[in-house]
Formats: sequence, C-alpha cells, structure tokens
Amino acid sequence: MSDPDREVPEETRWTGKFIVAKTRGKWEYVGRTGGVRAAVIVAVDDGHVILVEQYRVPLGRACLELPAGLVGDETANESIASAAARELEEETGYRAATIEALGDFASSPGMVSETFTLVRATGLTKVSAGGGVDDEDITVHRVPLAKVAEFVAARSAAGVVSDVKLLLLLGAGILAAA
Repeated sequence: MSDPDREVPEETRWTGKFIVAKTRGKWEYVGRTGGVRAAVIVAVDDGHVILVEQYRVPLGRACLELPAGLVGDETANESIASAAARELEEETGYRAATIEALGDFASSPGMVSETFTLVRATGLTKVSAGGGVDDEDITVHRVPLAKVAEFVAARSAAGVVSDVKLLLLLGAGILAAA
C-alpha cells in the first residue's frame, strides 16, 4: 500500500534549538535539528543492567530508561561509539571497555523522525557516581537482570513511567505470559 503523502514536499513549520516541527501532506512530525542522532546503551555488568531515572518535563514525572544521549551535539563528526561511551560515563559513572553497535531503530515513527543506534557496553568499570551533567539530576540503578520486571513494576507503582526501550529487557517475560 502506498501513502499519497510520500511524494509531497516536506515543509518546516517551526525550528527551535533542539527540535524542528515539520509537515508532509497530512502528516505532522518532529525531528532533531542539525541531523543530531541518539545512542541508547544496554550496559550489563556482572548480571546487572544499568538503568537511569530522571524527571522528564514533557511527561511531568520521572522516567526509567536505558542510558542514552545525543551523538554530535557537542562535537562535530562524533562517532556513535564515542558518544555512547561519553554519555554512559556522564550518566551512570561507568566506563566501558567495549561499545558495540547493535542496529538502528525508530523512536516513534508515526510522529517523530528521530532514530537511535542501540549499543551494547561491556567490560564496565565504575569510575564515578554518575548523575549526569549540569541539571540532569539522574539516579543510577544497578538492577539484577532476573529482577528487571519486578523493579520496573515497583518503580511504576511509585509513579515512575518507563521508556518504551525497556521492552528490550521485558520482552521475553511479556511474551511468556501470553
């Protein structure tokens, strides 16, 4: 099936510092300015996954997430691996010996043009407390892989929303219950 808006020219409606709002035919969507991408990090250390929690203004509450960050927002031509390593250390305090790209994925393809590269970080060494930079105020969680579903449920009961990318860790359990 073909969408008739596929060939309609894209129009920019508004550009901010970080995002741009666009239309193409009947479609309205947003993207990042300047072609900036994201790296999302699956960091597993001795049977524990490293998660982060921070307040997200668009949601109006805290969000439980995999560590992540922008690629190229500070340095032009930054590699995905360099950005992921930098963000992992800033947010969580862990330094990775190896960063491996696992593939590119769309965040919410019906309304956002953003894509991200999922990476696996291994050989972790704790080098600082983490917590992010400036006013990020990130809480770091080191959760046993076998207890991720319980941990997510407990944080949810406390009013914390979970980022969709946590389905990566919950998928097998969700499917097993079907």
